[in-house]
Amino acid sequence: MPAPPSLHAIAAIVLALFAVFLFTREKLRLETTSLWILIVVLVWFELFTVEYEGARVRASDFLAGFGNEALIAVSLLMILTKSLERTGALQPISHVLAQLWKVRPKLAFLATLLTGAGLSMFLNNTPVVAAMMPLLVAVSLNAGVSPSGILMPVGFATIIGGMATTIGTSTNLLVVGIAADLGMPELKMFDFALPVFIVGGFSILFLWLVAPRLLPDRRPPLTDIEPRIFDSRLEIQPGSFADGKTLREILTQCKTMKVSKIERGDLALTKLPLVVVKAGDSLHVSDSPENLKEYERLLGATLLGAAKQHVSKDSPFESDEHVAEVVVTSGSVLERNSLDGTRLLSTYGLVPIALHRPGIPQGKTTEALGSVTLEAGDVILVQGAPRAIERLHRSGNLLVLDGRIHLPRTTKASLSMVIMVGVVAVAATGLMRISVAASLGLALMILTNCLTWRDAISALDRRIVMVIVASLALGLAMMSTGATMYIAALYVAATDGMSVALILSGFILIMALLTEIITNNAIAVIGTPIAISIAAQLGVPPEPFVIGLLYGANMSYMIPVGYQTNLLVMSAGGYRFSDFSRVGLPLQMIMWLGLSVALVVMYDL
Repeated sequence: MPAPPSLHAIAAIVLALFAVFLFTREKLRLETTSLWILIVVLVWFELFTVEYEGARVRASDFLAGFGNEALIAVSLLMILTKSLERTGALQPISHVLAQLWKVRPKLAFLATLLTGAGLSMFLNNTPVVAAMMPLLVAVSLNAGVSPSGILMPVGFATIIGGMATTIGTSTNLLVVGIAADLGMPELKMFDFALPVFIVGGFSILFLWLVAPRLLPDRRPPLTDIEPRIFDSRLEIQPGSFADGKTLREILTQCKTMKVSKIERGDLALTKLPLVVVKAGDSLHVSDSPENLKEYERLLGATLLGAAKQHVSKDSPFESDEHVAEVVVTSGSVLERNSLDGTRLLSTYGLVPIALHRPGIPQGKTTEALGSVTLEAGDVILVQGAPRAIERLHRSGNLLVLDGRIHLPRTTKASLSMVIMVGVVAVAATGLMRISVAASLGLALMILTNCLTWRDAISALDRRIVMVIVASLALGLAMMSTGATMYIAALYVAATDGMSVALILSGFILIMALLTEIITNNAIAVIGTPIAISIAAQLGVPPEPFVIGLLYGANMSYMIPVGYQTNLLVMSAGGYRFSDFSRVGLPLQMIMWLGLSVALVVMYDL
């Protein structure tokens, strides 16, 4: 057994475990948790003297994370990817796939999986999935198959593709950057791509041929057969059919309608059959978009939107109004905000009329729609003129699921794609570091009006930035106190007598399981020095353990909350929490075992 750790090392381990606990609490904001972790580390190293490599570690050293090259590269790539999303640069790919889906659905499914994986090697996979979802929903319904058998496999394919290159995910950039800072030769763009190509190829076949059979037929969006269920309110209008009628008479008129609550001002009325409903009362109902509109017509009521704004019958664009589903995506202006707190939808002439929240039983969203704090994955039903919906769709501010196959495309789409390809090519050939190439790419995007400064700022995800900075600070605290050496020694002692191949495989599995519940960026930052320390104590090269960590930190398949794209497809496909383990568990086994064998063979362990 290794020698007991110092008090500072014990404190670092305790803080790391506490951070892990906080990161798994869904009710706590990641950025807030990260800020408190950073503050604790700063105060700790300001008050107590800790030496590392012959020099005192100062509080200011932990603020250097804000200028870390890997964080800068991650931020720049997020902005560049946003430009492709806003200009519609991926629309030609969408068009080709849509044509193939019409004639060869089975082959088109495979092509979609490969396309998603291929794009995610160089782009953030969240916008890749967001761009493909409207296409997949539309073509699957046209082909007469359920979107739930397609969306999850495509989401998983983008995660697999993102593992293949240094810029595929922010996790990869962090692992490569931190490992280089710790003295390991810097990994190039495709240094660890071959195992992913081989094992990922088998995984893509699994997602193509087997995964759809494992997934139950869930309620997909935008269908008349099994639509998504929304919570909304119907306000009774003076002189309408429902004005002065009993609840029994109203339910006779609308036979399938289920009323969860009757609201009169600030009072909640008892749901008795003989209670008389009056003008101004609100009926809380949960149903499909089509049924909600039908109830509105039959009762002469009005679907009530945010801030008690009624859906206008006179659109500023057109008189004919449509409904569409709007998904709150991670990093959008609506996330962690309320509809009353932002005027984003109203600026497009749209009124929110209902809300669907994954995992919440219908009728349980009891707050007024305008005051609900929205989360990533929430779906808002909006009503407005077709041109208003089109404007929101083209803006790229939110993901609009209205059944269309074609994505928005602007005159700058080709130029933005050329710039992005140039950035990747320059970085891949080693002519420039990825941070420098991405900086140049951002400058060109701004100068050519492919991207505005407002778009660039909105593309930055404050949660990712704060989690990375806090994780870098925590990682430095663990290294400087000897905590990482102690954890590595514990793992080596626990696996004493095993071969290096088994030790490596076990390490990958542990990282993969941890990333299901902890943000993968935190795993990358804290795990990299541990991986290097384990390799040093075993007397083997650090590369296989660092790459193994990178692979494991990206294997988030079994739990939807572990990865942003999982939340997106969960909402769009109507999946349940348990559905992810149906496909995720066997996929996890394929990737873990396959990549373990590949690394052992590649490095002759």
